[in-house]
Amino acid sequence: MSSMLVIGVGLIGGSLARSLKRVRYCDEIIGFGRDRQQLQRAVELGVVDRFTTDLADAVRGVKLIIVAVPMSVMPELFHRLAEVVDAGTIISDVGSAKGTVVAAAKAAFDDQMLPFFVPGHPIAGTENSGVDASFAELYDQRQVLLTPIFETDSAALYEVEAMWRAAGAEVETLTVEHHDEVLAATSHLPHVLAYSLVDMLVAMGDSEKIFRYAAGGFRDFTRIVSSDPLMWRDIVMGNREAILPLLDRYIEGVAQLRTAIHRADGDALFATFSRAKAAKDRYSGK
Repeated sequence: MSSMLVIGVGLIGGSLARSLKRVRYCDEIIGFGRDRQQLQRAVELGVVDRFTTDLADAVRGVKLIIVAVPMSVMPELFHRLAEVVDAGTIISDVGSAKGTVVAAAKAAFDDQMLPFFVPGHPIAGTENSGVDASFAELYDQRQVLLTPIFETDSAALYEVEAMWRAAGAEVETLTVEHHDEVLAATSHLPHVLAYSLVDMLVAMGDSEKIFRYAAGGFRDFTRIVSSDPLMWRDIVMGNREAILPLLDRYIEGVAQLRTAIHRADGDALFATFSRAKAAKDRYSGK
């Protein structure tokens, strides 16, 4: 591929650019965004070859566009892309809630553009953000889920899949609905719980001592709270229909545990903990 464009050169977009540069996937990677300082930093770090803050200039001549911006920005950005992108240019994204992203794409792209839109989501990341946090190995042996829609052109899907494999990822395809249900349970709900726990502890009178003496389990569970709040606000709002039923079930489970603790019902606690441990060991391959 001669050139590609990364819109949003942060942890996700920057790491993708680094990984593709590692294997010389294309001749030139262009960065686009609104923060000129971050874009200049991306050039200094060798993440992208050049940058621009002019969208029409950014898309000129590129064959593939990766959209790696917060989901709340995507609807407006898709409409802007629809005005300047040449027919046949492949567009893919990295959003964590595919139903919302696909709805935005269908609202912005016409019948000529929509076949070349390939929704995607890399199951990778860290609690850090920004181009300085990006690294080439982020996607090595990590899953990337592609969620093609009815209109998606098979050749465009193949190109996006090949790009992610070049970045070191393992690629699978899911329906949009299945993706959002699975990610609500395995990623979105845990983030909601971790943010809620830390926020509750901060509100306690002696929170400084609580955090000072936090053990490894607390640090493991709450590491993700250092993730970008704006990004996670957009993800939760974008996938709330799948998250809410799971959150209700979780609240019911916590209420049952509270009852067991209140009644000093050690058998009930042991049963719950044992089922959870057995399931975790089974699915983690122990």
